[in-house]
Amino acid sequence: MLRAMLGEAWHAMGSNKMRTALTMLGMVIGVGSVVLMMAIGQGAQYAVAQTISTMGSNLYVIIAGTTQASGVRSGGGFGFTLRVADAEAIAELEDVTYVAPMQQGTQQLVYGSKNWSATVVGTTPEYLDARSWTLASGYVFGESDLRSATRVALLGKTVIENLFEPGEAPLGKTIRVRNTPFTVIGTLNPKGQNLDGRDQDDTIIIPLSTSQRKVFGVPFAGSVRSIIVQAASAEAMPSVEKSVTALLRQRHRLRDDAENDFYIRNLAAAADSAAETTRVMSMLLGAIASVSLLVGGIGIMNIMLVSVTERTREIGVRRAIGARQKDILAQFLLEAIMISVTGCLIGLVLGVGGALLTNAITDMVIVISGGSVLVAFGVAAAVGVFFGFYPARKAAALDPIEALRYQ
Repeated sequence: MLRAMLGEAWHAMGSNKMRTALTMLGMVIGVGSVVLMMAIGQGAQYAVAQTISTMGSNLYVIIAGTTQASGVRSGGGFGFTLRVADAEAIAELEDVTYVAPMQQGTQQLVYGSKNWSATVVGTTPEYLDARSWTLASGYVFGESDLRSATRVALLGKTVIENLFEPGEAPLGKTIRVRNTPFTVIGTLNPKGQNLDGRDQDDTIIIPLSTSQRKVFGVPFAGSVRSIIVQAASAEAMPSVEKSVTALLRQRHRLRDDAENDFYIRNLAAAADSAAETTRVMSMLLGAIASVSLLVGGIGIMNIMLVSVTERTREIGVRRAIGARQKDILAQFLLEAIMISVTGCLIGLVLGVGGALLTNAITDMVIVISGGSVLVAFGVAAAVGVFFGFYPARKAAALDPIEALRYQ
């Protein structure tokens, strides 16, 4: 029975090939658009997730407060309200995994005849653990280097590419930072751009004490520009923030009505916001593309209504020789589904092909998931059933006698 119905449906589709092809076109465009847009949206989500993973997890950055001199007020990060001792105290708090005080700024680097401006980060070894930053070669400076302000450095990928010749090994070489020689003891694995679009690999990491004495200088002994804090888990982050705030206010002897002389930035919140933005964008792209599926479904309904009108006498003959209403309903519904599914299959091929082509000719990250393909296929089939049901029901409801009289 089903085979006979499929044969009839295929014959009906083939009797007017141009009209069938134009009817399918709406589904082809709709499914192709959905697959392509979802691939682009999921690619954007993947790219953001990769960027977030390079930052480290469950991180806070505490920034020194503002300064004021002669009525001129500077922005956050330029004050001297944070100390290395603050970082040591924070490390004793519950649910705090890593703490690293930092002193950073942009400096000119020189090696041989080449020079390059890069971000110099003076910090402690815990900084690499908090940022989940691993070494490509060499080793990390230790506590003895911090105590003696050793002039050693770890170089990021971008710094290496701009200071050294291709294939030249940086380890053991001496570079100059503000005319101070530093020995390269390690190279960092690449991290790429952060959420702000800045190159994380354009960085040189040196011991905190060395940066304070040899590179940046500090007006007060032990002062730092910022402190990075890693919580033990995402669930512990709110309590860690409260504990850090209370501890710093106590250590800085701030009155209850006084404002904080520091700022706490939740990097996890910024990362979640970026991830949520890409999720919304992905959903929006899918919703926009789905409109074409709706248009394709309306096209199927229109053509099926025309088909019912053209085949009224045929329906009357079928009913006269014993076909039931549900047989007529199933026949026309099957035809609508076949048009929809065939258009869907062609659309899937074009959508996947378009996504692969976009990936080949642009720098966009494209992710084609089986879930998006199944969703597009399922929605297309549902559209065929939904918009094909009314014409099929109308065909099944025709009076056999009136249908036989129809010219």
